[in-house]
Amino acid sequence: MLLQRARALLFPSDLAVDLGTANTLVYVPGQGVVVNEPSIVAVHSSDRSVLAVGAEAKAMLGRTPGTIELIRPLRHGVIADYDTTETMLHHFIRRAHGARTLVHPRVVISVPSGITQVERRAVQESATQAGASKVYLVPEPVAAALGAGLPITEPGANVVVDVGGGTTEIAVISLSGIVYSTSLRVGGDDMNDAIALSVRKSHGLLIGERRAEEIKITLGSAYPQADEGAPVPVKGRDLTSGLPKTIVVTGAEVRDALREPVTAIVEAVRTCLEQTPPELAADIVDKGITLTGGGALLAGLDRLLNRETQLPIMVSDDPLTCAVRGAGKVLDDPVFLARVAFAP
Repeated sequence: MLLQRARALLFPSDLAVDLGTANTLVYVPGQGVVVNEPSIVAVHSSDRSVLAVGAEAKAMLGRTPGTIELIRPLRHGVIADYDTTETMLHHFIRRAHGARTLVHPRVVISVPSGITQVERRAVQESATQAGASKVYLVPEPVAAALGAGLPITEPGANVVVDVGGGTTEIAVISLSGIVYSTSLRVGGDDMNDAIALSVRKSHGLLIGERRAEEIKITLGSAYPQADEGAPVPVKGRDLTSGLPKTIVVTGAEVRDALREPVTAIVEAVRTCLEQTPPELAADIVDKGITLTGGGALLAGLDRLLNRETQLPIMVSDDPLTCAVRGAGKVLDDPVFLARVAFAP
């Protein structure tokens, strides 16, 4: 027994994975988050050979010749391209284990709570083909709540709003189970698209996905800020002349562009609260709502939710890694894992 524990410490094999639309994160017990890379794969157009994965592939966005194709294998939190997802997972698992080929880990993967049985099977098969010996799927809001340090095993409501790249997960959790949840297929990618569309309509300028994301990070907000930040120059292609052009975008413009996806998230939160049983609703008045996921970093989102719900809103520590850290916590507790994981 002691030998097995020593081997586990020296050669850890189990992994937790947050398989996200925008980013994939891998957690190794005892080491923490060892992989945090964009969910993008670059392949050669002719023979489909893999040229780059993750950050290296993302650096190619908008700059590739016709011989290179960039693939985002996940859409709205579920697999859209099975083969590419398998390739990407295999790459990240090997990186997490230092390229050791004989390691076949148990893998816990956080997935949207609204995932269908067919979509669950696709994730499981993809991870198995990528080298996993056993695959467990855990609802993302449960993993995010664990990662945020919420006492979900106790009786009492814990409300989590996990805003990811492709989905927003909203759930009321009590006694390790989901009392009510909704999986809204709106997230950070939709915010990027909204910004690109606004710049196109208002300024007649065509910008790429990566530039739209940079604008969101720099100027994006869901609620008026005391310090809006200085307007930023944006470079792109003029739709009229077809020539490169530079315009200036303000924080107010970006906030207006984000109104539709942000409103959809707020309305989904309100609906979730309306469906909560009265006893748990009383708990929420005291505990409030916890924001996780990359979208939790959008300036003013907590203030907007506070205004709309009149409840305390907390942004978790390191919201980007909450889900994968929470998935990692269940690896060492097989009984708890059996309680929260989706049935095979």
